[in-house]
Amino acid sequence: MKKLLLVLGMITCMLGLTACNDEKDTLTENYGVTQEQALEYGQGLVETMNEIVLRGEMAQYESDKILYPALESFSSALEEMGDYQSVTENSSVEYGDGITIMMEIQGTLRNAQVEIILDKELMITSISANVIYSFGELMAKAGLNTLMGMGTVFVVLILICLLISCFSLIAKVQKKSGKKKEQAAQIADKVVEQIMEREEQSDDLELAAVIAAAIAAYEGAASSDGYVVRSIKRRKR
Repeated sequence: MKKLLLVLGMITCMLGLTACNDEKDTLTENYGVTQEQALEYGQGLVETMNEIVLRGEMAQYESDKILYPALESFSSALEEMGDYQSVTENSSVEYGDGITIMMEIQGTLRNAQVEIILDKELMITSISANVIYSFGELMAKAGLNTLMGMGTVFVVLILICLLISCFSLIAKVQKKSGKKKEQAAQIADKVVEQIMEREEQSDDLELAAVIAAAIAAYEGAASSDGYVVRSIKRRKR
């Protein structure tokens, strides 16, 4: 952390001291910084961030709300661009309410663009790094995204068709289950009727035995073996 602050302080002091010597190349009278000096500042900052990432010292700047996200962005860019090589000549500086330094850096696999935004007081407000993809890579990604989108749509349509086709099967299953329930209910009713008939028959047998015993007692017979009850008719009230 101290090393980074020292580097940034030295660069800022250098910008302030050398700006007075060349007024023709200044960005504006408000900043007093030449384009060359701004690019040198950006290059120094990029090299410092690259050194921090390579050494694995990002965790030391976790409390810094500006530098830590910048280091994360730079680290993510390195994963796709490869090792940092140098700053290309395509870098540029824009100014208005502040200074925007666009640093194009070269990697072993791809190039990337680092955007450094400074306010009017030349204080860093944000740093971001974006990998520069070739036209072929962009077209391949666009084609892949299109295929994924169309594939997702087709899969959803197929699932909807399958669901719709399942409705007829569901109706058939419901009909079959309804028939099975009706059959089960009919069987249950028959069983109940049989049980009721058996109970009535058993009741009639008991009642016939009681009547036969009563008649035998009335006649003074010793037993009811000689008496047979042929039928019993219940009287409706």
